[in-house]
Amino acid sequence: MKSFTVRLHQDGTIMVPKVIQDALNLRKGDYLNFLEIEGLIILTSKNPKVPQLIEKITTIREEEDVTLEELLEGLEHERKMIYQEKYE
Repeated sequence: MKSFTVRLHQDGTIMVPKVIQDALNLRKGDYLNFLEIEGLIILTSKNPKVPQLIEKITTIREEEDVTLEELLEGLEHERKMIYQEKYE
């Protein structure tokens, strides 16, 4: 998992790092979506399915009694497994 620091400017704008813009094929004028989950902010490219997905994830998490930390650890594990399958 990579982490990037951005600064909130006085007018409320942020600059998305170039490496992220390139990786997600973001262009000037594209819309992005902020998701807030229990104090965690996730920035995604705008996708009409995002609100439905976050609602489903929250419902499943609550039904399965999975904490946000456990979910994030599981996502990191899955990412590593996919990377290994694809590149190793």
